[in-house]
Amino acid sequence: MKLLSGLMRRVKRRGGERDRALSLYIAAVEQARRPGFYTECEVADNLDGRFDLIVLHVFLVVRALRPSGEPGKRLSNLIFKMMMDDMDMNLREMGVGDLSVGKRVKSMARAFYGRSAAYDAAFDTERDAAPDAADEESLEAALRRNIYGAHEPNPGALALLLGYVQGADDALAAGSAAALLSGQVTFAAAPGDSRASELAERLENPGG
Repeated sequence: MKLLSGLMRRVKRRGGERDRALSLYIAAVEQARRPGFYTECEVADNLDGRFDLIVLHVFLVVRALRPSGEPGKRLSNLIFKMMMDDMDMNLREMGVGDLSVGKRVKSMARAFYGRSAAYDAAFDTERDAAPDAADEESLEAALRRNIYGAHEPNPGALALLLGYVQGADDALAAGSAAALLSGQVTFAAAPGDSRASELAERLENPGG
């Protein structure tokens, strides 16, 4: 009976972790769909643009989970698996052939890890830079490359996205680790949201 009850506890824990991971993934996707990213920040409103914004927000959640050790790692692994399953399902619903779906999903997985490594390196560079240095250049370059690709955004649009990402990372880092592990996450206001108006005004009028 003890063996059985121990097994049941593990099953329930795994089920609970999946629910919490799903809540975090859904929150990341919903945030990535905020219209301001496509209007104010000029991200392409297509499959690639939406995928890149989901990757960015999942990365921010995974980054915030790291200080929580093994529980955070388990949630991060589940979130990544859910994201890949979601991409698989969406590709199939779009009519992509079975033989191509697996290759596309593997390519998306590589893209996630590559973009995550680039964002991590950029945040590390920013953290280590002197306060008066141009410490935003690495993160700006990573966003330009991974979010916009060959499209050259207006400087104001890129600056708005940069400010949002920095603020979102700060807010997640300052948030409750217990809440995050329970599946609750609150992102910074997305560009175009009413709460983001002050940031937009500062970017448009830096000397004001």
